Amino acid sequence: MSKTLAILTGGGDCPGLNAVIRGVVRAATLKHGWKVIGILDGFDGLVEGPRVVPLDLGNVRGILPKGGTILGTSNRGNPFAFPVRENGEVVLRDVSGTVIENFKKIGADALVVVGGDGTLKIARQLSTRGLKVVGVPKTIDNDLRGTDVTFGYNTAVGIVTEALDRLHSTAESHHRAMVVEVMGRDAGWIALESGIAGSADVILLPEIPFDMGRVCEAIETRRQRCCRFSIIVVSEGAFPKGGGKVVQATAEQTHGVERLGGVSRFVADEIERRLDMETRVVVLGHVQRGGTPSPFDRILGTRFGTAAVELIEQEKFGHMVALRGRAVDAIPIEDAVGSLNRVDPEGQLVQAAEDVGIMMGR
Repeated sequence: MSKTLAILTGGGDCPGLNAVIRGVVRAATLKHGWKVIGILDGFDGLVEGPRVVPLDLGNVRGILPKGGTILGTSNRGNPFAFPVRENGEVVLRDVSGTVIENFKKIGADALVVVGGDGTLKIARQLSTRGLKVVGVPKTIDNDLRGTDVTFGYNTAVGIVTEALDRLHSTAESHHRAMVVEVMGRDAGWIALESGIAGSADVILLPEIPFDMGRVCEAIETRRQRCCRFSIIVVSEGAFPKGGGKVVQATAEQTHGVERLGGVSRFVADEIERRLDMETRVVVLGHVQRGGTPSPFDRILGTRFGTAAVELIEQEKFGHMVALRGRAVDAIPIEDAVGSLNRVDPEGQLVQAAEDVGIMMGR
């Protein structure tokens, strides 16, 4: 039986999104003879409009190596709490009914939702309202449960590692401490793995509240051993013992999720104050989520996209594709969004970092 699939990409962009779109379109078209519709700008495209584009083999030709998403995305378009301006003020309204009605208008049989924790929570809520939804896990933070890894993460770690490699030479030349702030929100995977790969001297994670005194002791010990520079990698969600996260904007101000950032400046100021050591801050920011996806993320995105089509063929709705070991499997979406996948402070990866002399803030 011929079907029409719809696909949207929600939340922050990342490398590998186009690989998923391409995988869905090519598998649906070539294997099943189905049609595919792309929804523009995440759930916003179903709140407003609907705004859609047809997707065929020509539309997805050449997009595999491209970063970002050809469909556009939004990380503020939660239809269950959608910002609407009323009487000069922005209020949050439940417009999920509009989403469901607009989905019916486009004539699709099922919806592929590609996104992270927030996007997939919305997908799960829509699934309970009767929408036939299949999820694909995406986030550079690697904080989704149920899958060994999310696409986009591998590329982000590679980008940060390359930056650390480049910073070593200037840090050593000028005898400076370089504090590098990376993304990850409440999960420190990017900081941990890139820090190990990039030979960082200190790694600070949200999962391990750091002792600034111990951090400075470690840096001073290096300096006394004739290593007059240090590389400190700080996850944006890291915070000192007894303190809190550094927030640029609250959830109320953004009408969505709080915006983290700035902990690197705190760490740098403390190093300069306590050690009288010249310190510089590098905030990699959105550089981590842009550009060409790694081969791993292209392959994983392709596998996830084709697997999502098979879930629809099997009518296994309300599920998310997931990498488990070497196989792509499926789990209920609710199993992925109940809690975050965070670094285990006592896990082998943290232990390996400490075994090679990396200070973890404790």
